[in-house]
Amino acid sequence: MCGIAGWLDWERDLRAERHTVRAMTDTLACRGPDDGGTWFSARAALGHRRLAVIDLDGGVQPLTDAGHEQDPHVVLSYNGELYNYRELRAELQALGHRFRTDSDTEVVLRAHLQWGVAAPHRLNGIYAYAIWDTRDEELLLVRDRLGVKPLYYHVHASGLLFGSEPKAILAHPRFRAELDAEGIAELFALPAAPTAGHGLFRGMHEVRPGHFLRVTRGATREVRYWQLHSAAHTDDAATTTARVRELLADTVERQLLSDVPLCTLLSGGVDSSAITALAALARERDGHDKIDTFSVDFPDSATALRPDNWRTTHDAPYVQAVVDHIGSRHSRVVVPDDDLLDARDVVLRARDRPGWGEMDASLYLLFREVRRHSTVALSGEAADEVFGGYPYFHATEAVAAATFPWLHGRETPAALLRPEVLAEVRPDEYTAQQYRDSLAEVPELPGEEGSQRRLRQVGYLALTRWLPPLLDRVDRVSMAVGLEVRVPFCDHRLVEYAWNIPWELKSLGGTPKGVLREAVRDLLPPQVVDRPKSGYPSTPAVRYTEVLTSRMHELLADPAAPVFDLVDRDVVLDAVRHGRPLPSPRTAPNPVGGLDHLLQVDEWLRAYKVSLR
Repeated sequence: MCGIAGWLDWERDLRAERHTVRAMTDTLACRGPDDGGTWFSARAALGHRRLAVIDLDGGVQPLTDAGHEQDPHVVLSYNGELYNYRELRAELQALGHRFRTDSDTEVVLRAHLQWGVAAPHRLNGIYAYAIWDTRDEELLLVRDRLGVKPLYYHVHASGLLFGSEPKAILAHPRFRAELDAEGIAELFALPAAPTAGHGLFRGMHEVRPGHFLRVTRGATREVRYWQLHSAAHTDDAATTTARVRELLADTVERQLLSDVPLCTLLSGGVDSSAITALAALARERDGHDKIDTFSVDFPDSATALRPDNWRTTHDAPYVQAVVDHIGSRHSRVVVPDDDLLDARDVVLRARDRPGWGEMDASLYLLFREVRRHSTVALSGEAADEVFGGYPYFHATEAVAAATFPWLHGRETPAALLRPEVLAEVRPDEYTAQQYRDSLAEVPELPGEEGSQRRLRQVGYLALTRWLPPLLDRVDRVSMAVGLEVRVPFCDHRLVEYAWNIPWELKSLGGTPKGVLREAVRDLLPPQVVDRPKSGYPSTPAVRYTEVLTSRMHELLADPAAPVFDLVDRDVVLDAVRHGRPLPSPRTAPNPVGGLDHLLQVDEWLRAYKVSLR
């Protein structure tokens, strides 16, 4: 993967702003440690940082169309991986296009030259890219269908700034790090599943998944190029199971394409295990060596686990069962407490916002170790959203709740806000409006009623509200170490097919994700195929909690702590004194999650010099 950045300005000659654009681009060096470049014209400037994965010598960016290097028709800065680029390349060659490189980047550029704004419809992959068309003086910002790759922007009085991460925009002297009432609501009322397109900082936005932004002089328009369509599912159980297997196998095989070392992330759940088994089969068929696999764990985690709805079993025995079954070369990454504490600041800088504390830190440490061996990793992320595996899909009261199901019965960190902040932010009203807006987007199936209709709504909320922040977390933390993580379950063909599978087939045999389990049953040990959902592990260590509690006492004693401009100090102090857990931003139970969140908010306000509006 890579990092992109740029500046469009209708009034300023950007050829005189090289230092600023390079500074924006340099903030993304961790995303692209292999190379970097910039391109300038009077109106537009594009920057790029490259992580070389395909065509290591030929994929240098920004890329212009052939024969017009001094006065190009189009200039591209691209972050992503195109899994059908070979087919598209052949089609474009048949249409008369001549290629200078073997990279998927040039395929994207020539697809734009051939099909214009219709080009994204033809792409199968994960991507976020910017194309400046010098003929029409139009900037196009495009994001993949599910939002695997991020792309932020800020519209200013005479143009626009953009970047793969907020830090690229924050590096521009015109942008100020400010938090307004909406941002506070996003941070405290909707921390588990923020609003799609909201960039948290005042005036910052994300290009939404499945959308592109067209920017011309005097107009900025967001266009939706992909959405789910509801239709009657006519395949029987056997056909449905076979089709899921066919699509998943094809997707995994496509995503094994790489000119650098590749591995899989293995948790011992059916999702990551299915990806690993399919990858191992494809590699064996092509004559490659055993696949490398990686898992994360903590000291004493097996004895300390307290099962709940989100974490049912310890990963290690199931991981080992898969490793023994398929014969992978496996590495178990054990993360000690002190490393977690040391990584918290790194992860905050990687995410540019308060995140999920030790869960982000342990993911970073896992990815850091993986990067020492591989440049690309395949993940089982998104299967629970696509096939309905999360606990809230199967909890009657959560499904029936008149809110986002993962919020049912939970207290969010908004409960800690000062009274005057509550009156300004009105988090309950904000959440209710976001919920109504989300439901209004659901592509309903005519004639579908009752629980089927409601579960379709919950599935849509999972794909459009719950999944994007999980993908963002994986992207940002992996890119902090220059690791490309691919997510086969986000292939839009698989998502489109699964979207219309009726609930009784998705839960074939009365089991969550039953159709997926049956589709891969022949690949895996029975105990892995039938293992109940168990979420990403959390550290059981006492020391981590003790250190964070000590830091919270120090924060409570600091009269200048910026977090208490938002949060009621007395409410927090009372909870800490009596040993009550603070409301957590995470849905999975975690006694330290609330402490982690407040400490990170304070650290973020200080480190990013965020002012309140």
